[in-house]
Amino acid sequence: MNDWSPVAKVYDPLKAGSIDGTDVEPHDRAVWRAMVARYKPNKGVVGDPLLTLFVARLNPQTTEEKLNEVFSKYGDIRRLRLVRDIVTGFSKGYAFVEYKEERSVVRARREANKLVVDQSELFVDFEQERTLKGWIPRRLGGGQGGKKESGQLRFGGKDRPFRKPINLPVTLSQEWGGRGREWERGGERNERYREKDRDGTVWGSRGRRDDRDRGRERGGEMEYHRDRRNRSYETESTRERGSTRERGSRERDDRRHSDDKHRHRDRR
Repeated sequence: MNDWSPVAKVYDPLKAGSIDGTDVEPHDRAVWRAMVARYKPNKGVVGDPLLTLFVARLNPQTTEEKLNEVFSKYGDIRRLRLVRDIVTGFSKGYAFVEYKEERSVVRARREANKLVVDQSELFVDFEQERTLKGWIPRRLGGGQGGKKESGQLRFGGKDRPFRKPINLPVTLSQEWGGRGREWERGGERNERYREKDRDGTVWGSRGRRDDRDRGRERGGEMEYHRDRRNRSYETESTRERGSTRERGSRERDDRRHSDDKHRHRDRR
């Protein structure tokens, strides 16, 4: 993955919902919503997108005058728009600042990011709605922000870049090098197996097969001896039972003989 980058070059909702951009299945409903969304950038937005900054995490009390005062330090401002709710007129917490020169945009993005204004730490980045292909806003399940508490985190931007994947594909040279080392290890292993025996036989794959055959024969012999042992146990137990029966019958005969003697004596 030679073209891997922590920042997305093309917006893909499936990758943006993954911590390293390698997911192949959507893991929440927001990703599904962004994948099926058919969003087109607002044509009513004016200005040069390459000279426009996106400013987020504003304090609801921050006004256009305050933003103009803060961002005019980095260069001449052409337009400044604080996004407000169309019904209530309250600030939505983000704004767009368009500069006249490119160097002013670069400087403001570098120095104004994480700047504290009205007790709020700002997030400043380039505008992506008109510059990043396939961009889907947050309200449709896209974006590159989100909160851990809500379970909707998006990656691939400046605030939350992609983490480097663990299993990066290797290049051709690395692949051949690794394969060479495997062949070396395999050769050493084969050499160990090919040591000569006392009889002069060479141990290879055939030798290992012979070992398996000998193991089977040895197992058969063990089973044969086990059967003989069991048979001997059975014969001994039957002998014991027979001797016990004979002893019992002999004792019964002795008792009968003694009883007959006593009866004959009583008759006299």
